[in-house]
Amino acid sequence: MRVLLVEDDELIGQGIVAGLRQHGVDVHHVITAAAAEAAQMGDTFQALVLDLGLPDRDGMALLDTMRSFEPDLPVLILSARDAVEHRLAGLRGGADDYLVKPFDLRELAARLHALVRRTQGRAAQAIEAGPLRLEPDSGLTWLHGEPVTLSRREIDLLVHLAAAGRRWVLPDALNERLYGLGEEINSNALNVHIHNIRRKLGADAIETARGLGYRLGWRHTP
Repeated sequence: MRVLLVEDDELIGQGIVAGLRQHGVDVHHVITAAAAEAAQMGDTFQALVLDLGLPDRDGMALLDTMRSFEPDLPVLILSARDAVEHRLAGLRGGADDYLVKPFDLRELAARLHALVRRTQGRAAQAIEAGPLRLEPDSGLTWLHGEPVTLSRREIDLLVHLAAAGRRWVLPDALNERLYGLGEEINSNALNVHIHNIRRKLGADAIETARGLGYRLGWRHTP
């Protein structure tokens, strides 16, 4: 799981990064709203952990902006604002969960895993993009109504690109999605998967841009 942490306190942020990594969570930490938006545009995350007291913008305003790009991104607010009114405002404003500081890192990790599980359950619906129809759970795939056989990793790669919408996804993010943090990766593995997908689905199935990464060639209809 890859998580974007937006926390302006460097010490707290470092502690969260170290703690979550012990629970199998890869964390990208930024300290400003502007950096969070840049990270979202350049990478793909399974969840967002958001502090509200940011130096350049209120966290709720940032949440609204990030939701406009990724409506289904699981969001957990992590804040010292502990009044009931603050918690209700956060949840009504689009957050999926709200955890008050100080907190236990084990609870934070458990809540994140639960949020992502629920989101993955919702995302298991069929993907339709251009002439492609793909059912992530079964792996059944059709192109122009004709069945196509894809490997499990080819399916995972297409699902990940579809989840990113029209945003470019960096190769490192795709490798993490396909192989996780601990698995050894052949340096050419991603290129092989993309070559095989294009061979089976056509050259337009995946777009490539130098320095930006990859994205689905057909617009995905959620």
